[in-house]
Amino acid sequence: MADGQDIVHEDVGRAFTLPSRFYTDPGVYGQILEKCFARSWQFLGGRDLAKLPGQIEPLTLLEGSLDEPILLSRDRDDKAHCLSNVCTHRGNLVAEGSGNANSLRCRYHGRRFGLDGKLLSMPEFEGVEGFPCESDDLPRVPFGEWHGFWFAGVDPVVPLEEYLAEVDERVGWMPFEEFVPEPDRARTYLVRAHWALYVDNYLEGFHSPYIHAALNAALDYASYRTILLRHGNLQLGTAAESEPCFELPPGHPDRGERVGAFYFWLFPNLMLNFYPWGLSVNVVRPLGESLTKVDFLPFVWRPDLRDSGAGAQLDRVEREDEAVVELVQRGLRSRFYDRGRYSVEREKGVHQFHRMLAACLG
Repeated sequence: MADGQDIVHEDVGRAFTLPSRFYTDPGVYGQILEKCFARSWQFLGGRDLAKLPGQIEPLTLLEGSLDEPILLSRDRDDKAHCLSNVCTHRGNLVAEGSGNANSLRCRYHGRRFGLDGKLLSMPEFEGVEGFPCESDDLPRVPFGEWHGFWFAGVDPVVPLEEYLAEVDERVGWMPFEEFVPEPDRARTYLVRAHWALYVDNYLEGFHSPYIHAALNAALDYASYRTILLRHGNLQLGTAAESEPCFELPPGHPDRGERVGAFYFWLFPNLMLNFYPWGLSVNVVRPLGESLTKVDFLPFVWRPDLRDSGAGAQLDRVEREDEAVVELVQRGLRSRFYDRGRYSVEREKGVHQFHRMLAACLG
């Protein structure tokens, strides 16, 4: 993959897709984790995380791939912090469970930290030269909040505000404070395929008439379109005449259209799917070059619309997608296939994704 972005031509009409080895080579998979995922923003959860002074919440950033132990905390002055959850003495995990605390104490050797990560004390360290110093504090992890949702990253390449700015332009008018998590309908799916194949499938409505009969009936395929953004893209789903749609505010860029779904994808692995009933957050978690976990996390705004329109049968659509993506994973191991071509209009989101991946690896 040393040719970088040039491996996928900038002109979608002339380009070939990523080589099949991208989806099957363990070495390439390892590079992606460090060059793409470690430099991206990752979704942590909603406003219920560490929402009160004194609360702590240990988390794993992208469990199964990055596996970075982090800690959300809120100090007694009501300020939120995101910290490494690894003790600066010998590497033990500091917090092993969520709860309420006045400080953080590593149970291995008793090193104690404030809820802001500052070192407070350490037993039997008399005579240690230059102790304590800044490196004895818990490292701070880049994090931020967007409409009540928490994000963090190891070393994100852009500020969170910039990452989500184009999403805000279209959905920032929604009353996010009214979005309520619906844990009973949350789902986790295990897909026996490369994570990028799952994203490829998400990024085009091309397959909808062939794979998703019910979804295709809820949306107007002819007017379905992809809009390229700086850090991802938006698939705009126009609702069929009998289906619910958004009541868009004056001045909205899509005002006058019967929008039934805003499908946002943000590089590399986040989907924000807005329906008239609310939001489904999809987080794609790589577990290996041929295994992926996908979390569906619903946040409901209009429960009366929950079972109608494009967002009504998410479990069925997911199972249909899983089946075809797993078949593609098998097909990519064929000795007779390497690369394909793109539909200029229907697969320009996939083309953009491939260009972004190749740029990371290059």
